[in-house]
Amino acid sequence: MTSWQLVRLFAGSFILLSLALGVPGSMLFVSTWWLAFTAFVGVNLLQSSITRWCPLEIILRKLGVPAGC
Repeated sequence: MTSWQLVRLFAGSFILLSLALGVPGSMLFVSTWWLAFTAFVGVNLLQSSITRWCPLEIILRKLGVPAGC
């Protein structure tokens, strides 16, 4: 897996998990503040698409994950 594939995997997982933890009535509901984390991940995805700079990709490359296309 390339670093960009892992970034997308992490982002999608974080969004789904934070929605499950933040939406009242869901099975895993903890607090509506988890929706702020959902917004943070979305904003980070948006800025990385514009600037082509992603902190998670930098971390993954330092861990030895090969770069994407």
